[in-house]
Formats: sequence, structure tokens, C-alpha cells
Amino acid sequence: MLRDVDYVLAKLDWMQAERIWPNGLRYLWTDAFGVVLYVSLYRELGVERWLAEAERLVADVERVLGRPRGLRIGEAADRDGQYFHYLAMWLFALARLGDIKPEYRQRGIALAREIHPAFVVPGRGVIWKMAEDLSAPYPGYGLGAMDAYDGYVSYRMLDEEALAPEIAEMKALMERDWRALEIEQDLGLGMMLWLAHFFPEEMWAKEQTERSLRTLDTMWVDPPGYFCRAPWLRATKIAFTNYGVSLGLQAAGIWPELVERLNAFFEDWRSGDEYDREAITWVMACTSHFPGVFLSANAEGDAAG
Repeated sequence: MLRDVDYVLAKLDWMQAERIWPNGLRYLWTDAFGVVLYVSLYRELGVERWLAEAERLVADVERVLGRPRGLRIGEAADRDGQYFHYLAMWLFALARLGDIKPEYRQRGIALAREIHPAFVVPGRGVIWKMAEDLSAPYPGYGLGAMDAYDGYVSYRMLDEEALAPEIAEMKALMERDWRALEIEQDLGLGMMLWLAHFFPEEMWAKEQTERSLRTLDTMWVDPPGYFCRAPWLRATKIAFTNYGVSLGLQAAGIWPELVERLNAFFEDWRSGDEYDREAITWVMACTSHFPGVFLSANAEGDAAG
């Protein structure tokens, strides 16, 4: 696992100076990664500042994105509605902060109970995107392929006993489809590797890890050294999705040379679009260089850790 703290500290300074993050617009996915990054820095360096930054970020996200039930996708006008997988990542971030300050775990449990009945259709699946007030599915959106796995892991990281009914519902959905689930997109493959590493002895995790690595093996483009977006899109490359693959590979403990290669490639490569300055690109770059408590082995209180 990489521990390039110097890279992270320099990138945080650069993002702050450029008003990219955390002093840019709130975005739940990126901010969840950011909270985990701050907790990782606190664990690694023992400096109180990083714990204070994590708490400050949580407060700002709740202030800006918080709704009577759940949290909006992002602050920008076109980022309305709620994604379950974003909320699940936020729950994971609260669990990691809750390892240090238990009140955040309680906030995560309360949030999980708040959103679960709106998103989950027992026996059918998890709705991928809901209207901002959680009154109905967002028009045009159906069930998510991986959302039950996202909820299962985040709920278990929060509190297996307190969320036992919700975990059982997610587990039932996973049991119904993990044998047939085929992921063909880079970020999804990376996230599945990451999710699976928490419970490596469970059958779904073993099978999905093998399947994800098999697919990723067909997606490596060398030279120059990146994972393409999908097996049939070999010229399409996205920095932040590759950083998600990096997180998954480091969770699985495999192919460290490819992690180094993609980090080196995307540090200098520019897409020429808005993602060159989007916070999601650079916060996830930090995670790729320093996964920290994203990984079970580095955290306290994991069910599998």
C-alpha cells in the first residue's frame, strides 16, 4: 500500500490555493473521500489539525447538502437529487471518523435508517437515484447494480448490531445476484475490489474479486499505462476512475507496479476538459497515493479488520 504523505500534503496545499477543494463547491462523493483522507492523515501523523479538518468538512457538507432526509448529490445547480452510492460512501466516511469520535458513528446510523426505506425495495433492489426529498425515484432512473454491496459494507462498518435488519435486506439482494453480476466499467471494478476486501471469506467477495481482476486485466493499456474505461473503449481514459481502480488494487494487494504506473501517467496527463481542475480528480489522486483508512488493515473497529 502506498503511503505518499508528502504528495498528499503538497496536493492539498495546491488545491486550497487554487480554490478547488475544500474551499470549492460541495460534492458528496468527493467530500466523503476527503473526510477519509483527513482521518488517514490524522492516523498517520498524529496531528490534531487533520481531525479538526475532518469535523469541519462534515459540518460544511451537512450545512450545504443536508436535507430533511439524506444529502443532496452536490452544491452545483445540476447536481440535484440523491444517489445511494454517494450516501453509502458518506456513511463509510462517518464510520471512519466514528472510530475516533463515536458521535459520528451515531450520526451515520441515524442517516442509514433515514434513507434505507426510501431507496431499498426488498426483494428487488436499491434505487440508484431518488428525488431530493426522497419522495420518489428520480425520473428516468432505475435500480443500481452495485448499490446493495455499497450499503452492505457501509452499514457493517457503522454498526452490525444496530443496523442488523438493514444489513440483512442488503445481503438478501446480494445473494440473489452476485453470481450473475458482471461489471464492465473501470470505476465499478475498482470499487468492487475495495468493497470485497472487507469480507474476503464471503463467497460473493471471492467471486467478484476474481471476476473484477480478470476484466481489469483486459483493460490495461501499455504503453502508456492506464486502465481504459471499458474493455471495448481502449482509447478512453479518465483520471479519477483510474484512481478508483488504484484503490481497489491496493485493497486487493495486487499489481503494485500498475498502481505506480497509472499514478505517474495521470500526474502529467490532462484531459482538456473540466476534470483537469475538478476536485474529484485530485482528491481521488490523493487517495490513490495514500489509501490510509480506506483499507481495512489500517483501520480500527472493522468487522474484518
